[in-house]
Amino acid sequence: MTLADETRWLDATAQADLVRAGEVGPTELVAAAIERIECDDPVLNSVIHRRFERALDEAAAPTLPDGPFRGVPFVLKDLWAASAGDPIHNGMAALKAIGYVADADTTLVSRYRRAGLVFVGRTNTPELGILPTTEPDAYGATRNPWDLSRTPGGSSGGSAAAVAAGLVPAAHASDGGGSIRIPASMCGLVGLKVSQGRISLGPLRDESGLGVEHVVTRSVRDCAAFLDATHGPGIGDSVIAAAPTRPYVDELGAPVPPLRIGLLATNLRGPTDPECEAAARAAGALLASMGHHVEEAFPSVLTDDSFAAHFGALWGANQRISMARVGHIIGRELGPQDVEPLTWILGQRAAELTAVDYAEALAANSRFRRAAQQWWADGWDLLLTPTIACLPPHIGEMAQNPEQPLAPIFRAADVAPFTPPFNTSGQPAISLPLHWSAEGLPVGVQLVAAYGREDLLLRLASALEEARPWAGRHAPFPA
Repeated sequence: MTLADETRWLDATAQADLVRAGEVGPTELVAAAIERIECDDPVLNSVIHRRFERALDEAAAPTLPDGPFRGVPFVLKDLWAASAGDPIHNGMAALKAIGYVADADTTLVSRYRRAGLVFVGRTNTPELGILPTTEPDAYGATRNPWDLSRTPGGSSGGSAAAVAAGLVPAAHASDGGGSIRIPASMCGLVGLKVSQGRISLGPLRDESGLGVEHVVTRSVRDCAAFLDATHGPGIGDSVIAAAPTRPYVDELGAPVPPLRIGLLATNLRGPTDPECEAAARAAGALLASMGHHVEEAFPSVLTDDSFAAHFGALWGANQRISMARVGHIIGRELGPQDVEPLTWILGQRAAELTAVDYAEALAANSRFRRAAQQWWADGWDLLLTPTIACLPPHIGEMAQNPEQPLAPIFRAADVAPFTPPFNTSGQPAISLPLHWSAEGLPVGVQLVAAYGREDLLLRLASALEEARPWAGRHAPFPA
């Protein structure tokens, strides 16, 4: 058995332990990941920018930082998380066409380097991260290692597929409407959307928006350890979450007092696949058996029918701003020939918003945030839901269609009704792989905590991982 085989299913913590003990060198670990990517990724299409030679040089360098993940191979999502000297195309053919290369690291990427991680590549993402599938025109579809006919989700689909296939132990991801949690659910991974302002988005993005960044992992301990290595404000951050009282890894295995948990098992505005509802109800029963009080309850503001319009206004405006930034990079304004039909129509509609329209959407989202967080202030500890409302869609179900440009976003709303509200509220939420469908597909459940309470989520997630272990469940890929 080769080192590539021996380390395929080790999490990042275990791989770092091998390096720390002197049993394996950073170069060997990185070479093993490269071997897996070269052998297996042509089928998955998860790693679209390969930096193998640079990775091997960095792994061998005496300057490789002696951080908690020294020598561990890692991939970056190809959406805004720039790494100096590497391509970054945000899923866009326009940036691919000019071969755009970043000239500096973002704050988070510099923290990954400081932790000793070695970047072996960058992963596929839908154009501008808009959809919960990863099928950009620029780079083609990424496939789910649990079923190659299905999507791994999005927008962190490339990262999730790479981790679920054992190419790397963990991967960078980001979440503006569910883009960490959705692919975590579809690929059988742990995916934590952190609190707004927990991890810096500097130097170019603003923490007061919808998006956050973190990782997808196979273990709760990796999720916690990566958060310890990367949390905290950067220069000029506008929203800063209060620092934890102790390291997040100290929450692992710590006693969990009886919690008051609300259960929302079905989509309030559309269908829910029975497997997804069953996943949430089974998780509720497990939590009750562990001594927690679980009852059907949820924040009433989730029934607000105006939420989608206000969220959509900000979502579309973000895409329009992103298009303007890309236009600045390539030296001209983008036209419909430069972007996918959905991106163009979202940008056009956003351009029709007045300043008052945008301000009203911001105000409505502020009201939503306060109303949602009030539920936790009133005595609830957690909300339990399915992560998504269906099994992973097949490749092509959200394909771009110039005749019906908004069709993919309408399908996306049916796939992921449970995740966007907590981007608006700014609260932390985690997807855990606690259920598998009758046909063997992973089905995640989502737990949502009060703002700033990643510690509680990780403590309970650790207990659930022990009660219903998933480490031995691997995607049937490669065959």
